Order: sequence, then C-alpha cells, then structure tokens
Amino acid sequence: MLDGISQQRPVPDELLGPLAEATSCLINPETLRRSFAEHGYVLLRDVLPRDEVLAARSEVFSRLAEVGEIQQPVEAGLSTGTSHRRELAPDLGAFWKSVSESPALRRVTHGPRLRELVGLLFDAPARPHDYLFLRPAPVGNATNLHYDYPFFAGGASQIVTCWLALGEIPVCDGPLVVVEHSHRFEDLIGPIRSAALSSDPEAFGVAQEAAYQLSAAGTLEFARSRQTRLLTTHFQLGDAVIFSGFTMHGSLDNHSPLARVRLSVDVRYQRAVEPADDPRFFGPHPLGAKGASYGEQKAAQPLGTPWAVRQ
Repeated sequence: MLDGISQQRPVPDELLGPLAEATSCLINPETLRRSFAEHGYVLLRDVLPRDEVLAARSEVFSRLAEVGEIQQPVEAGLSTGTSHRRELAPDLGAFWKSVSESPALRRVTHGPRLRELVGLLFDAPARPHDYLFLRPAPVGNATNLHYDYPFFAGGASQIVTCWLALGEIPVCDGPLVVVEHSHRFEDLIGPIRSAALSSDPEAFGVAQEAAYQLSAAGTLEFARSRQTRLLTTHFQLGDAVIFSGFTMHGSLDNHSPLARVRLSVDVRYQRAVEPADDPRFFGPHPLGAKGASYGEQKAAQPLGTPWAVRQ
C-alpha cells in the first residue's frame, strides 16, 4: 500500500494508484509511442546509467553540504535542518546556477542516453533545454498540481518533460505524482492552449496563471471532483518519467522519517530540428520564465526556508 500525504493530509487508497510501467516498450518504439499517447507519460525503470546518477547525486549534495544543509555522508541526503547558504553564497541565483550546471548532473540530464530515449518518443533526434529545474525537496516540501503548458512551449511544436530520480525515492519522500487521464481534461486544456496561441500577451499571462490554479481548492478535492487518481511509485536509481505539457502533475509531501531530502531533476526536450532560440531556456545564461534565471527557482532558496514560503 502506498503511503502518500498531500497538503499535509493522508491520501485515501482510492485516490492513489501506481504509474504504468513502459520499460518493456523500449524494444518497440511504436509501442512506446502508443503507451505515451494512451497515458500522457511513460515510466521507464533503470534506464539511466547508475554510476552517472550516483555521481550527480553526490555532486549536488556535496555542494549543499558546503553551505551546511546536508549531513555527511552526502550520498544519504540527510538534512542538517540548518543552512549557511545566505552567508556563504549571498548571490543565491549564481550559486544555484553553478549547482544546476554541475558537470556530473549535466552528463545525466544532457547525456546520450536520455537523448536516445526522448528520440524514441519523438521518432526524431531530440535536444534538451539548457535551463533545467533541480529539486532538492526537504521534509514538508511539495509541488502543487499543474500543467507545464504553456510555460515551456517556446517555438517548438512539441516539448516533453523528463523527470529523473537522482537516487531512491520512496513514496514517503514526496515523489512525482501524475493525475490519471489529465491529458484528456479538454475543458481545462482547451482554454490554456487557445490563450497561449493568442497574440494577446494578457491572455497568455492569464493562461499561465490558470495552469497553476487548477487545483487551488486542494489536491484531494480536485482528484475527487474528477473521479481520478494520483499516480506515483517507489522510484529507484536510474528511473525516469517522461510526460507531455498537457499532463497534470505535482508531488506528494515529503514526510521522510529520516529527514531525507528528495532529489530529482526535470529537464525539457524538443525535436532537434526545431527552433532553440528562446532566451528563457537556451544559451549560456538563460533568463528563466520570469527573467531572474536560476534565482527565480524555489530551490535557489536555502533548504531551511519554511515550507509555506517555498510554495
């Protein structure tokens, strides 16, 4: 039985379910693409090089240990409950950019294996955004349900999000959740898509805001109202989930009894032949969605920042 908590409330068994695995589909890319179309995502088990994932985990947690946030040994990912990030790295955006561009991490997020996997989904060569979201989530942290579209639409016809587990993530550590069948909620997706395609900047802004307010009444209430479930799993080293911009997702609360920090990363991919000139996501100094680059990410704040402030 999955032990999930959302917005500080236990998730009833009837609202929680397992992600459908698609690893076996890798031997037949057409079957993989059908599974993606059917579910709005694919869960791929043990598909990333384990030594590279472990190296990325160690690299990121070592940087957080330098500012007093992670205990030794860093691979365990246990929080100290304190932070000296502001004193030791007063430019929080620059610090988080340097962590997010760590070479071992980029070998996982921008390496040949992940490019290959996304290429199978696209049936075409793929390339990643330069800008990514590294997420060390301490106890009490969660991400509300939302659609990625239109935030990362840019100039490409299709963009997918690759969510990567940088280590083992049991359900109690607050992993990714996907809202079952949410890629078919056309009453929610249609207005967002229409506004994003509009040339009206105000309409686009409204669509962006709406993407994060769909579950404002509460995750469990939203799931009940849609007669759907929150899908997740006990993630293992090397697992990846790839989903579309029209798949609603978020995370459960991290309530690790060990005070373990959940570490994951998500990076967007598009077809390699399509424009890669959006300054928000491409280039050596991407601007980010709001223009503050890595400084605008929640993870740029010290891990000790209260849960309510990080939402």
